[in-house]
Amino acid sequence: MTDVCRRAALVALRVLLLPLVVLSGLPAAAGAADDPPDVQAPAAIVVELSTGDVVYGRRQDQQRGIASTTKLMTALVALERERDLSRRFTVPRYAASAGESLANLQAGDRMTMRDLLGGMLLPSGNDAAEAIAKAVAGSVPAFVELMNDRARAIGLDARFRNPIGLDADGHHASAADLVKITLLLRRYPDFKEIVDRRSMTLGSASPAITVINRNRLVQQYGWVDGVKTGHTRASGYALVGSGRRRGISVISAVLGDGSEDARDSDSIALLRYATSQYDRVRPLRRLAVAGRLPLRYRDERVRVVAASTVTRTARKGERLRTRVVGLPRDVEGPLPRGTRLGTIEVIQRDRVVARVAAVTAGDVAAATFWERLDDHLQRGWVRFLIGLAVVCLIVLAVLVGRSRRTRGAGRGGRRSGSPTP
Repeated sequence: MTDVCRRAALVALRVLLLPLVVLSGLPAAAGAADDPPDVQAPAAIVVELSTGDVVYGRRQDQQRGIASTTKLMTALVALERERDLSRRFTVPRYAASAGESLANLQAGDRMTMRDLLGGMLLPSGNDAAEAIAKAVAGSVPAFVELMNDRARAIGLDARFRNPIGLDADGHHASAADLVKITLLLRRYPDFKEIVDRRSMTLGSASPAITVINRNRLVQQYGWVDGVKTGHTRASGYALVGSGRRRGISVISAVLGDGSEDARDSDSIALLRYATSQYDRVRPLRRLAVAGRLPLRYRDERVRVVAASTVTRTARKGERLRTRVVGLPRDVEGPLPRGTRLGTIEVIQRDRVVARVAAVTAGDVAAATFWERLDDHLQRGWVRFLIGLAVVCLIVLAVLVGRSRRTRGAGRGGRRSGSPTP
């Protein structure tokens, strides 16, 4: 009997403990995904592009060594100064030091600016960076002057001493500076296409050179689409990253990481975190009813609808609103379907972010004569005038009748008083 009781107690205990065992094997609660990542880099930032929100920042404005992420400013100056990327330039001789990153360009080759950019951005070729500087400005010092002029023009505290990213006194930028430079670079489709490549063949080189993208995140994650790595002993490991997931586009920058693995880990964590904080929402859909306006001359209303759909990026839980402006008090036909009558504004954070035409949902026919007449008859002042006219007609008829009777009576009296012949 004791053994039976002991077995029963063990079964009961297992039943009680089973939910705890199951729960312990479940992943962390969804809310944990909303916690900011544990970033090791001393300076970091990630920005959502549509709203401009700084989703995460740590000393993002601190000026630091930036290593080869310098080449982003080199690319910006080159793209702004040389619009014809098929134009060829002679590759100068480059005296490389031991351990430098190179695209292995051959001095004397005539290479296109597009291939020079590929050789600089993907393998971080210092030889390609110097070739670009001399092609655009004639000399490295002249090009560096252009870099600093551009930095001041766009409001950066960054300053440059070379187009490559070699450590030098007074050569620095912040994580926020690098994001701003990248935002400007994204206006150039060729730049976006190059930094999203895993490799690129520089066909204008003799012989052609195939370069590999050193950004391991582009190699490993299909939704990561850039941008540029960097490393020197003094500056540490740096990476400006970009990605688009679920329609959300973000840019990150980490500076001063202690290893390549830490740099990559910090960057992918920031990119994932930022994209998880936003949704693509539709505050306004095509054909959504914006109002119903009275139809002149008829006891009907005309539906006014949105001409198109608006899709926006919004922080999770954020609400966007709409308002309709410029609608008339009523509508008179004929009007074809889709006639613009007003505007629907989409408002996000107290700012108008989109405007859509408010149009007629269908054709509006012209009113008939009888509909116009009936409408006029319904109006008070028309009824008053009609009533007044009727009264005037009655009075006139009475007066005419009296006048006739009076004239008739007069003629009869004259006949009765005449002498008999």
